[in-house]
Amino acid sequence: MPELPEVEALKDFLTEHLVGHEIVRVLPVAISVLKTYDPPLSALEGHEVAAVRRYGKFLDLETADGPHLVTHLARAGWLHWKDRLPDGPPRPGKGPLALRVALETGAGFDLTEAGTQKRLAAYVVGDPQQVPGIARLGPDPLAEDFDAARLAELLAGERRQLKGALRDQSLIAGVGNAYSDEILHAARMSPFKLAASLTEEETGRLYAALRDTLTEAVERSRGVAAGRLKAEKKSGLRVHGRTGEPCPVCGDTIREVSFSDSSLQYCPTCQTGGKPLADRRMSRLLK
Repeated sequence: MPELPEVEALKDFLTEHLVGHEIVRVLPVAISVLKTYDPPLSALEGHEVAAVRRYGKFLDLETADGPHLVTHLARAGWLHWKDRLPDGPPRPGKGPLALRVALETGAGFDLTEAGTQKRLAAYVVGDPQQVPGIARLGPDPLAEDFDAARLAELLAGERRQLKGALRDQSLIAGVGNAYSDEILHAARMSPFKLAASLTEEETGRLYAALRDTLTEAVERSRGVAAGRLKAEKKSGLRVHGRTGEPCPVCGDTIREVSFSDSSLQYCPTCQTGGKPLADRRMSRLLK
């Protein structure tokens, strides 16, 4: 799933390639991608793109004197930029193509989604806050006013495990499964540790890991073409998706806890005092 750093890089890429250009055609290919119907997709046509913004994992294309096109790539969605779009309309079918946006230059982009779950979402709205997912978002962890005190305030009273708290978009916007693993590894904390149990020192350590991990990932992604961002993300991950490999910090074997639709990875030496984490059904650290 694209997370804050990749969506931030896509925002920068689209700002460079879209702003000042006119949208001449928006072609839905998979009806499941559309989450709104008024205004219609055609309301975007004939308007210049005025700005591109990011809200958590959402991308917002604002048009001049027109509506916003807001997209969420979900788990298996992606944006493919094309300097020259194919001639003729795309054919509906069983392929991954969900939505095409064409500019007056002949360039544009496709939104695609692999797999069968079809969670990719597109909204045409007058205000991004009309999108329920944006309206529910917590603060952006890279915002200038997001400091350690703000993080402590958010985690106070949270009886959830840190892994789940970091992934909750209504608590902190933009962090998903991969970067929560990376942040907790950098902070040297168990993903099963209760969020409300953090000391002041631990909160400061988590805050530093959160900011540093995301900032470094954004910098790695900056200037990378849209089509290469997935590979860039994977190459920069230290523990997520690396079960069985040596930890780059201590050399211990990276381990995994599997859930019904996801998994987490961690280093026992760096994060859990050398002890393996329990099976998800026990939901606690083995002692």
